[in-house]
Amino acid sequence: MSRRTSRSPKPAAPSAPAVRPDGPCPCGLPAAYGACCGRFHSGAAAAPTAELLMRSRYAAFVVRDEPYLLRTWAAATRPRTVDFDPAMRWTGLEIHDTTDGTLFHTTGTVTFTARYTHGGEPGALHERSRFTREDGAWVYVDGDITD
Repeated sequence: MSRRTSRSPKPAAPSAPAVRPDGPCPCGLPAAYGACCGRFHSGAAAAPTAELLMRSRYAAFVVRDEPYLLRTWAAATRPRTVDFDPAMRWTGLEIHDTTDGTLFHTTGTVTFTARYTHGGEPGALHERSRFTREDGAWVYVDGDITD
C-alpha cells in the first residue's frame, strides 16, 4: 500500500504596506515609486549601479517583492525563499558610503542603515553589502552587519 504525502500550501505572505506608483519611493530618493524602484521591480529596467540595486532591494523588502529579491541575489548565495517577518515594517534607508559599483565596475559595496519597527519597537540594521555583476546585471552577494 502506498502512502500519500500532502504538502501544505505556502502560507500567505504578510500584507505589505501599500505603495502607489505615483507615491513616494520607499528608497528615499525624491522620485515616485513607479519612476524609481518600481521600474526595477517590474523588470522594465535594471539597476545601473550597485547603490541603485541596494535601494531597489530595500524597497522590495518594504513591498515584500520576493521574486525581485531572489532575481537580484547572486546565484551562489541566493536562498530558496525570502522569509518576511509579519511584525517587521521598514521605515527608512540611509546610504553612508559606496565603493565602486558604477557602470565601469564589476564589483561594489554599499554601506547603509535601514530603519524599521518590529512589533512597534524601533530598530536599525547597519550593513556593508557586497555586489557583483552576473551576466551584466548587478546582484547582491552578501553583507556584513556592522555597529
